[in-house]
Amino acid sequence: MKEMVLVSGGAGYIGSHTAVELINAGYDVVVADNLSNSDMSGVEGVRKITSVDVPFVNVDCCDKEAFRKVFEQYNFNSVIHFAAFKAVGESVADPMKYYRNNLVSFMNVLDLMREFGRPNIVFSSSATVYGEADQLPVTEQTPRKPATSAYGNTKQMCEDILRDTVNAYEGLKGISLRYFNPIGAHPSALIGELPRGVPQNLVPFITQTAAGIRECLSVFGDDYDTPDGSCLRDYIDVVDLAKAHVVAITRMIEDKNKAKYEIFNIGTGNGVSVLELVNSFEKVNELKLNYKIAPRRPGDVVAIWADTSLANEELGWKAERSLDDTLRSAWSWEKNVRGIK
Repeated sequence: MKEMVLVSGGAGYIGSHTAVELINAGYDVVVADNLSNSDMSGVEGVRKITSVDVPFVNVDCCDKEAFRKVFEQYNFNSVIHFAAFKAVGESVADPMKYYRNNLVSFMNVLDLMREFGRPNIVFSSSATVYGEADQLPVTEQTPRKPATSAYGNTKQMCEDILRDTVNAYEGLKGISLRYFNPIGAHPSALIGELPRGVPQNLVPFITQTAAGIRECLSVFGDDYDTPDGSCLRDYIDVVDLAKAHVVAITRMIEDKNKAKYEIFNIGTGNGVSVLELVNSFEKVNELKLNYKIAPRRPGDVVAIWADTSLANEELGWKAERSLDDTLRSAWSWEKNVRGIK
């Protein structure tokens, strides 16, 4: 009998790609999502790619009694928890929305895992927990700085909640994966990043600008202390990121992890500026973007990229897809969604 994994937030961008990679690796998957920032196209895309009729439950993880029914119905031992609001700028403007949703949903997951004896959880964390790091690249031992947004603060708080919970209660193990900047889409162009409303992340805004959905792309700041004045980030292909979740879950199921709680950076180890990314997108897709320099954006850190040696050594995982291939996949996905030839 196959191991089953619950993917909360599995209709979303990273969740849907992870569901595909779990199935490819031989796992059964059940997806739980309230579709607040996604729709059924993500689940349908997973079904088309894998030819598996993946079960889907429309449920809000903040509604504990409704969420309990998922635990009653499905016999999974492992959870990958993605369900959270994720827009940095919105979290600065409306912090209570983020604290209420991101913390309550996560605590409900942990409570129900304890109640039903489900031992393994991978938490979707973020490089935002490092804030403005003093030294780059950041390692898992890099001190966490005060978060520059409520979103980042919820990730720090959830990491702390997970650490304390698995250390306090027998039978629980946890891994936090600190992602850097996920971009791109599945090579099939059947799933990708499709935010509701105006995109809060760079690459979907780029692709929507290229598609004519957005009039102009804003590059927030060209006066930072970086080689070209724009922010530096570590852009990780979403398929590579999804595969990291599979090896993390497998590590816990096979009891290879050396501690009840572990943390891993998931990135490429390379810093790429916003302007470099824009120029690379134009080059690989042979088009010109309408973009302008805009004022700095509240909550943005100047520069951050990962030291991924721990994940490389302990998980046997590393980023494999090139930035060019990733940016091609992002544009292929956008064209497929918009019906552009």
